[in-house]
Amino acid sequence: MTEQTMDELLKWIISVDRRLILMKYMYGHTVANASDIAHENNRSTQNISRALKELESMGLIECVTPTKTTWKKYVLTDKGKSLMKKMEGKYI
Repeated sequence: MTEQTMDELLKWIISVDRRLILMKYMYGHTVANASDIAHENNRSTQNISRALKELESMGLIECVTPTKTTWKKYVLTDKGKSLMKKMEGKYI
């Protein structure tokens, strides 16, 4: 991933607070689900679920339980971890 691509993704994440909240949470936890993130951040599960879908579509997180219809678990991808390292000290 190029530096420009990383910068564009970074701007995309910080442009919507639910994305930044989610990435911060994911960086501090090995595995996460929407309801846990929502509860800890005083957000609706729907708000967090939307962010999960957005970040998954960008390849920053991955669902490790794709066959489940509820209580899906997510992890950061290598791409997501690299981006979070770049964010350290600036946004987290």
